[in-house]
Amino acid sequence: MKKSNIILTSVTLVSSALPFAVSAKEKPSQRPNILFIMADDHDSKAISAYGSGLNQTPNIDRIAQEGMLFRNCFVTNSISGPSRAAIMTGKFSHKNGFYDNRGETEFDGTQQTFPKLLQATDYQTAIIGKWHLGSKPTGFDYYSIHVGQGTYYSPEFIEPQGKKTYTGAYATDITLENSIKWLEQTDKTKPFCLMMQFKAPHRNWMPAIEKMSMYEEHTFPVPANFFDDYEGRRAAKEQKMSIEKSMNLGGDLKLFGYKNTEMGETLENELNRMTPAQRAVFDKVYLPIKDRFESAKLTGKELTLWKYQRYMRDYMKCISSVDDNVGKMIDYLKANGLWENTIVVYTSDQGFYLGEHGWFDKRFMYEESFHTPLIISYPKMIKKGTESKALVQNIDFSATLLDLVGSKVPTDVQGESLKPILNETKNKVRDALYYHYYEFPLPHAVKRHYGIRTDRYKLIHFYDDIDEWELYDLKNDPTEMTNQINNPQFVKIKQNLMAGLQKLQIKYDDTEPTKSYIK
Repeated sequence: MKKSNIILTSVTLVSSALPFAVSAKEKPSQRPNILFIMADDHDSKAISAYGSGLNQTPNIDRIAQEGMLFRNCFVTNSISGPSRAAIMTGKFSHKNGFYDNRGETEFDGTQQTFPKLLQATDYQTAIIGKWHLGSKPTGFDYYSIHVGQGTYYSPEFIEPQGKKTYTGAYATDITLENSIKWLEQTDKTKPFCLMMQFKAPHRNWMPAIEKMSMYEEHTFPVPANFFDDYEGRRAAKEQKMSIEKSMNLGGDLKLFGYKNTEMGETLENELNRMTPAQRAVFDKVYLPIKDRFESAKLTGKELTLWKYQRYMRDYMKCISSVDDNVGKMIDYLKANGLWENTIVVYTSDQGFYLGEHGWFDKRFMYEESFHTPLIISYPKMIKKGTESKALVQNIDFSATLLDLVGSKVPTDVQGESLKPILNETKNKVRDALYYHYYEFPLPHAVKRHYGIRTDRYKLIHFYDDIDEWELYDLKNDPTEMTNQINNPQFVKIKQNLMAGLQKLQIKYDDTEPTKSYIK
């Protein structure tokens, strides 16, 4: 509590002295501002407002306490770049053209996006943090974005004036600091749309200096299906994203001197970007961990469980830094009279596996990676502490934001406005969700697949080098362990899902799903 008070006092004092404050001659815009906060790979179970109990995120929870938390928000394509493209355009990958994260893939910046539409109505727009769409951002008055995936320490950002390295800084902190700097320079008579997008907690989960020792005495609960044998689920069995086989002792788990056995950032890349003082703090915490690991000589399940605990500790450390900076931004908005007229969104580009099925990463249409957090606050409309169980999707974000600020939603946007849910005039905007994933075989060998999800059932088709269907009863099998596709008791359910899937493919114009991807 003492730390939070210090932060608030600091922000308040600095804010009162800076020239951004609205003068008596300036009339603040009555149109709502937009603050769109997105973390990378932040699973909802790692947000305490969702109730898992794994960690505490008091500042992200503040948004939920003052707004609406969505229990059933999902993505269209569970991978970073495609998810961001879907959010920007309100369209599925086969419509916006960004299918996967291959190095040569670039987002078509000439196409319609919601920041461009806002910009056309005199909104001031900026994106700060992770972009990860290859091309130069368009539709923004200002940008300060990571080079590619970015680094945690001494990050390099691409800005209008060129590349800038923030030597000695931590990426999560710089994203917040640059966001506030931009807000200070905005015209207070015009509304703003700021996309503040953190790199964290993306792999390789490198903590901030002040978080290095956090969770080191904590043991995280192991998911019941951690040692899944993947019976009846060939695609799940053939993936390469298991903690046991694909998680690196070096780059991922911070054991200096161990080489990567699969893809992933090298530890040396981040360590070389630290200042000597930062490196000394790292060594003090992680070198003893290496010594204890080598003395223990772990093998088999014991080794896999050890890797899980190391992964979870670093992942949660990174999230703690995100939460701290979200709190600073909330304090800033409130201290400067912006909170009441600002739509604040907190989300992630997708969910993430925290040991379920023995995995890390995302990609699958299974719940952990298909699902993503969504929390929205807007004091002028949304009742405090409300929740929605409606089926919503990240293609809905653009339509929702445009609708909330009074802008017309273009007819080619495939998402739905969530305004009727936010103002509680409706309790749903759809009965089923559609999903399509493309990136195969690299980097994690997750098969291409598409599918449908209703409030209870899910049907998935894996294709390309495979032709297999999976069906799940999410009510009785929420962790998706039993494929019911050949169960005679599910014949009618399967028929209904097949028909529903076809309707969605017609609706979203993905009627030849196995041919829509240009290899």
